[in-house]
Amino acid sequence: MEIKSLSPEISVAPQVTIADLNAVARAGFRSVICNRPDGEGADQPVYAELEREARDQGLQIRYLPAESGKVTDAQGVAFGALMAELPKPVLAFCRTGMRSTTMWALSQAANMQLPQIVEKASKAGFDLKGVVRRIANGGKTPVEVSDAMHDVVIVGGGAAGISVASSLLARKPDLNIAIIDPADIHYYQPGWTLVGAGVFDAAVTARTMAAVLPKGVHWIKSAVAAFEPERNAVILDGCRVVKYQQLVVCPGLKLDWQGIEGLSETLGRNGVTSNYRYDLAPYTWRLVQELKRGCAIFSQPPMPIKCAGAPQKAMYLSADHWRRSGVLSSIDIQFCNAGAVLFGVADYVPALMEYVRTYGIGLNFGQTLVSVDGPAKKAVFSANNPDGTNEFITREFDMLHAVPPQRAPDFIRISPLADAAGWVDIDPGTLRHKEFVNIFALGDVGNTSNAKTAAAARKQAPVVAHNLLVTRGDVQGEVKYDGYGSCPLTVERGKIVLAEFTYGGKVSPSFPKWLIDGTKPSALAWYLKERVLPPLYWDGMLKGREWLAQPEMVG
Repeated sequence: MEIKSLSPEISVAPQVTIADLNAVARAGFRSVICNRPDGEGADQPVYAELEREARDQGLQIRYLPAESGKVTDAQGVAFGALMAELPKPVLAFCRTGMRSTTMWALSQAANMQLPQIVEKASKAGFDLKGVVRRIANGGKTPVEVSDAMHDVVIVGGGAAGISVASSLLARKPDLNIAIIDPADIHYYQPGWTLVGAGVFDAAVTARTMAAVLPKGVHWIKSAVAAFEPERNAVILDGCRVVKYQQLVVCPGLKLDWQGIEGLSETLGRNGVTSNYRYDLAPYTWRLVQELKRGCAIFSQPPMPIKCAGAPQKAMYLSADHWRRSGVLSSIDIQFCNAGAVLFGVADYVPALMEYVRTYGIGLNFGQTLVSVDGPAKKAVFSANNPDGTNEFITREFDMLHAVPPQRAPDFIRISPLADAAGWVDIDPGTLRHKEFVNIFALGDVGNTSNAKTAAAARKQAPVVAHNLLVTRGDVQGEVKYDGYGSCPLTVERGKIVLAEFTYGGKVSPSFPKWLIDGTKPSALAWYLKERVLPPLYWDGMLKGREWLAQPEMVG
C-alpha cells in the first residue's frame, strides 16, 4: 500500500486490504473513505468486511463508490461533505487513487486555486488534465460551448504579445486575432531602471492596454486557467472556452515575492525596494538620495530571471549618484549574487569590474537572499561554500534592493505545454512547441536559453509571426531565432556597456565597433537607452515595425 499525501488532512492510496487497516491506524489516520465499488475486481474485499475491521482498529469509515472514469459532480460535493464531517487526517482509496484524487479536487474547486489543486495532485502522481474544466468551473461540469473562435489566440499582452500580433497583421491584415490579458495597463519595463535612478518619471513607462493594442485585434480581458491543446482550446477563469487554429503563448514570468520570507511584508518601507515593480522604482530613487552613510545591499536570485543585468544596473547607478554626491566612501555596497559570475558573457566582465573597483563594491557569489526582517534591517542569505557546504549569513542593511526568485506562471507550470521545470517547451530556433505544432511561445515564458529581455522578444516576434503563417500555409520557408538578447548595463549616469549576444554567449553587436564598442562604456549607448529605445519600443516594436529585427530564411 503506497500512501500519497494531497494535504495534511487528506491522503490517497490504491486498494486498501483488510490487513492494511492496522497499518493505516498506526500511521495516524483517523478516518477512511472507500471510493471503489464492490465487485469491481476479483482481488478486492467488499466494503462490509473493511467496515468491520476499520471499526476494530478505531477508524471511522465511509463508502462513496464511483465507477472508473465516471466521477460525478455530486460525488465531488459528497466527498467535500465527508471531509467536513470526518476526523482528520483522512485516507481515501480506490483501485489506483485516481478517483479519490478527482473527488478531492472537485470538492476543493471553490476554495483553492486551480494551479494549486493540479500541482498538489501532480506531486502525488496524478494527472488531472481531464477535469481541469470542471475544477475551473467550481467543481461542476460546464456546458460544452465555445465562447469564441479565432484564427490566432495570443496569451499575454506584454511586449511579446503585442509585438507578435502587430507582426502578424503586418504580414496578413485579415487575420482574426485575439489577445487574452486581464491587465488594464501595459508597462515599458526596461525603463524602470532609469526610474530608480531619477532619470525617468514612472508615468512615462505606462500606457493603457487599450492604447497599445493593434487595431482590429480582439481583447479578451480575462485570466487563463488552463490549456487543452488536443482540443485547440484555452480555458479562461470562470470556465469560458476560447478556441483557436494557432496559439501563441507569451504571458511573461511570475515574480515570486513570497519566495523570500518576510520580503513582501516590508517592500516599499524599512529601506527595502526593488526596480522590478513599477510602484517601487520611485522608492529606490528616494532611498538612494536619502542614504548618506551605511550599508546598501543589492541581491540577485538564481537564474533564470527577467533581465539578468537589472540587479547590477540599479547598483551601479546608485553608486554613481553617491559618488557624485560625495558620500560614496561612507557607504558599504555589497552585491550578493546567487550565481558564480558577475555577468554570463565573459567579454563584458572586464569593463564591469573596472566599475566594481571604482565604486568599492563587495562581490559575494553563491549567496541567495532567503529572508528579510525589515524593521530590524537584517537580511539572511544562504551561502554555498567552495567545499560544498552551506551556511546562512545575516547581513545588516540601511538599503536593500531585492530581486525575487522568478518562475513560469502557475497556469503554465501545470499545463501540458510545460517542460519539467515549468517553462513552455519550445524549439530554440523555430519557437514552435515541441509536441503541439500549432502552438508557439516567445518572451520570458519559453524554455530557450537566451536572456529574458525585451530585446529578445523584439527579435523573436517576427520569427513567430512568419513561422506561424508557414503553419497556416500562407507563406513558405522557415526562419529561426538565433538567441539574440541585449542588456544595456548602465554603469554610470551617461554611460552604458551595451551587451549584445546570441545563444552560447556569442557576442553579436548591432553597430560597428567604431560607433559603439559594446565591451566598453559608451555615451552613445546611453543616448540609445534614454532617447532612442523608448520610442523604438512604443512606435516601432509594438507597431510591427521590425527595424533591425527582420528574420532570416534558413536553408
